[in-house]
Amino acid sequence: MKGQERILVVEDEDSIRQFITINLERNSFQVMEAVSGKEALTRSKTFRPHLMVLDIMLPGMDGLEVCRRLRVESPGIAVIMLTARGQDIDKVMGLELGADDYVVKPFNPLELVARIRAVLRRMQTDRPDNSQIICQGLFRLDDRAQLICKNDQELDLTPREYCLMKIFLENSNRALSRDWLLNLAWGEDFVGDPKTVDVHIRRLREKIEDNPSKPVYIETVWGVGYRWREEGKVAGH
Repeated sequence: MKGQERILVVEDEDSIRQFITINLERNSFQVMEAVSGKEALTRSKTFRPHLMVLDIMLPGMDGLEVCRRLRVESPGIAVIMLTARGQDIDKVMGLELGADDYVVKPFNPLELVARIRAVLRRMQTDRPDNSQIICQGLFRLDDRAQLICKNDQELDLTPREYCLMKIFLENSNRALSRDWLLNLAWGEDFVGDPKTVDVHIRRLREKIEDNPSKPVYIETVWGVGYRWREEGKVAGH
């Protein structure tokens, strides 16, 4: 098992869960299963998965609540949500809670494997070996420690939010298109909803702005994307 990437599959329907597990094991992943949200959180602490395949419709604690708690307790674990066809609100809520991607049921097992590999690849890209310190105004990024502080207080960021902040700090005062941010932070092989950029920006603003409804750091550039204001003096929406 050494060297295998660990996947926790959280699905209460036996046939679907076993179908996913068989296909992941065939592709050399180490897999553990959970049938409820509570069991998922418990097993994530002992199994320490690299990624969780998480169904939204679970008995008791649903997948959205699991994702919410996971982002607090184990923010380094990637999450791919399983959603029902046509449930767009579930997709948006999952992304807002920090999910890295989603797959719509019914799905081709090859698609799920491809999504998992793409997310895991991006996670490795987000964690470079070289040390880098970026200091800008109230913010300080330490790439070796994988943390960002504002006023010497560490920000509670997901891996994707950290990646976006690093991109912004390295490209301050430049207008960055949504497609450019998507390719750099999610990878050119990302096949999910492009709106995930806007969802993550909204979450990031809630963590770094004094007033998220009147942001002074991440400015919206209408018709283009976003811009990081180095001095934090210009408000956007």
